Amino acid sequence: MLQTPPALPGMPEDEIDTPALVLDLDAFEHNLDTMKALLAPTGAKLRAHAKTHKSATVARLQASRGGAVGQCVQKVGEAEALAWGGIGDIIVTNQVVGRSKLQRLFGLTKLARVSVCVDDASQVAMLEEVAEAAGGRIETLVEIDVGMARCGVEPGPSAVALAERIAGSKHLVFGGLQAYHGRAQHLRKPEEREAAIAASADGTRRTVEQLRQRGLECRVVGGAGTGTFELEAATGVWNEIQAGSYAFMDADYARNLDAAGKPMSTFRHALFVLATVMSAPKPGLAVLDVGHKGVAVDCGMPLVWGMPDVAYVGASDEHGKLTWDGGARSLKLGQKLRLIPGHCDPTVDRYDWYVGLRGGRVECVFPVDARGAMR
Repeated sequence: MLQTPPALPGMPEDEIDTPALVLDLDAFEHNLDTMKALLAPTGAKLRAHAKTHKSATVARLQASRGGAVGQCVQKVGEAEALAWGGIGDIIVTNQVVGRSKLQRLFGLTKLARVSVCVDDASQVAMLEEVAEAAGGRIETLVEIDVGMARCGVEPGPSAVALAERIAGSKHLVFGGLQAYHGRAQHLRKPEEREAAIAASADGTRRTVEQLRQRGLECRVVGGAGTGTFELEAATGVWNEIQAGSYAFMDADYARNLDAAGKPMSTFRHALFVLATVMSAPKPGLAVLDVGHKGVAVDCGMPLVWGMPDVAYVGASDEHGKLTWDGGARSLKLGQKLRLIPGHCDPTVDRYDWYVGLRGGRVECVFPVDARGAMR
């Protein structure tokens, strides 16, 4: 059921109904500007990952202000939400299996340039069958496993063979490679991330060259994320960067260390869950109206913005427990606090609305278009 918006434009932050998903617009715009500036000298383009924000509004801002050439998604439902919202270039960075899903995907090709990934010849056959029935063609990328150990065919001859199978089809167009190393994104030490991406680059570069030798050019070599995008962009191998969390930043990404051994600060925390103190039974203890139904805890508990001495120590369905060492600190009933999610992507998926804040007041309210898009 679509929930009532928790705020109205012009409303002060402390009047927003909670729990609410709030976006600090100044920090968000800083992040868009920073990513655009960092990628500009590399020649790599940004194809922002919509699995983070699930919003056509955010996608349009990433294009108009942040220079994104398109969006990636993980699910057909996400692609639908973006295409219906006017986004014209979308890659499903995943395998799509099942006739109904593929038929929906082909339906979107009337609205946008849509591409999809495969890692097996049987997926190619399914795509061909649906494409033939639809009377159309679709761009298809080969996903290679560059260290994620999840989806993807092995780099080199196996990937080339699959690409040739696509290129030989009347109904498919070979578009390039999907080469994403998700495990590397959260390696804390810079030297660990550098080693992981160096190995990924070797396999990807080798595959691109072998494809070229067979007369196949890659329009797209996509991958990378918020934790490693500068490394991939610097190789000259990847030409599209698929970072998503950079726009919002969460507590987990903020734990990555830079070359000086300090938490990385390239991007600012822009996404928060606004919560209310619903109980303060004794000194050093308070309870918020946001539990794990309101903030994802798979990557650790959220942080309390601006209160490093206060710890969010436990989440139940609708309760979030805060503790601190007595003293002068006190939290009052009805007080509003911002939480920095441990993992922004699944946190966003818990809400119907973004509340955009600037200068302590609500500037805009807009929908999370692809909330719950699991199919």
